[in-house]
Amino acid sequence: MNWARTTARSPYMEYAKLYSGARYNLAASGIASYPLSELPVQLKDLQINGETIYGYAPLQERLARKNDVAPECIVAAAGTSMANHLAMAAVLNPGDEVLMEHPTYELLVSLARYLGAGIRFFERKVETGFRLDPEEVARKITSSTRLVVITNLHNPTGAFTDNKTLQAVGKIAARVDARVLVDEVYLETLFEQRPQPAFHLGNEFIVTNSLTKAYGLSGLRCGWVIAEAALAERMWRLNDLFAATPVHIGELLSVIALDNLDKVAARAKKLLEINRVQLNSFLDEHEAWLECVRVEHGTVAFPRLRSGNANGFCERLKTEYETSVAPGRFFDMPEYFRIGIGGEAEMTAGGLQRIGQALRSQ
Repeated sequence: MNWARTTARSPYMEYAKLYSGARYNLAASGIASYPLSELPVQLKDLQINGETIYGYAPLQERLARKNDVAPECIVAAAGTSMANHLAMAAVLNPGDEVLMEHPTYELLVSLARYLGAGIRFFERKVETGFRLDPEEVARKITSSTRLVVITNLHNPTGAFTDNKTLQAVGKIAARVDARVLVDEVYLETLFEQRPQPAFHLGNEFIVTNSLTKAYGLSGLRCGWVIAEAALAERMWRLNDLFAATPVHIGELLSVIALDNLDKVAARAKKLLEINRVQLNSFLDEHEAWLECVRVEHGTVAFPRLRSGNANGFCERLKTEYETSVAPGRFFDMPEYFRIGIGGEAEMTAGGLQRIGQALRSQ
C-alpha cells in the first residue's frame, strides 16, 4: 500500500474550508459572488440531464472560442483544481520529477506528491518582484524533469509573466522533453488586456483555467484544460475515474455566463479598481510594519511583516479583529500573509482597517 497516497491531504484547503471564515474575510482570493438574478436565465432554460459525453458541445464550443483553440484541445473540469489534477495525472508517472516555482500554492505541491512525483523548486525572488526568471528554471531543471509548474498571475503574489519569458521556459523544458503547466486562473483578471493562453506558444504548454476567481462564478465550477488533442483525450479518459459525468445544470449556467461574460467582467473589474485603490492606500500608510511588492492586476497582495510572527499575527487578527487572511505558511513563506481584494468594497475596506489596527497594536 502507498502510504503517501492513503494519507494525502491539503492543509491549505482545510484551512480555507474550516477556519478562514470571518466577518471580514480577506483570505478568499476570488471576486465576490455574482448574483444569479443578474444572469438572464429562467427555470425553464435549465434541465437536470443533458447530452454530455466527453464534454457538453455548447460549452466546449464557447470555451474553445474564448481561448481561440480547437474544441478537441479543451477538457472541461470542475474548477481549476480538478483541471490541474487532470493535467498532472495525464503527464506524470510515479517517480517522475516536477519543477515548481517557490513560493507556490500548496495544493499544487500536495497534488504532485499524491501522484507520486518528486519535487524540485526554483526561486521567484522578492528582490526582483517575484518575477519568473528563466535562468533560475535552467539552473534547477534536470533530465528527470517531466513537468514545470507555473502560476500566471503568480499565486500568491500576483506577479505577471509575459510571453517572451514563458517562451524561454518552454525552450528550456523542451530540451529535457518536459512539458510546462501554466495555471492561468488569475490571468483572467486582466480582462480585455488578457493575453492569449500560453498554449499558443507551443504544444509543450498545458494551460488550466476557470471562471472561479475573476468573475465571482466559483459555484459553477466551470474549469478547463487546454492541451494538444491527444493529451486532451487522455485527460477525458482519466476523468472517467475522477468525476465521470458533470452536473448538467452547471454546464447550462456556464454557457449562459460565458455568453454574458462582458457584463460579469465589468462588475468584477469595477470592484477590483475600487479595492486596489484601498489596498495601495493601506500599504502606503503601513510601510513601517509591512513590506509588499505592488502589482497592477489580480485579486491578491502578499505583504511581509517587518517584525513579529506572521502565524501569530494571523491568529490574533482573526480572534481579536474578526478578520481573516491566508497565512504565508501555506506558500512556504511563514513571514508573509496573503490579502484578498476581491470582496465587496465595504467589507474589504473594513478588513484592511482592522489589519491596520492589529499592526499598530503589536
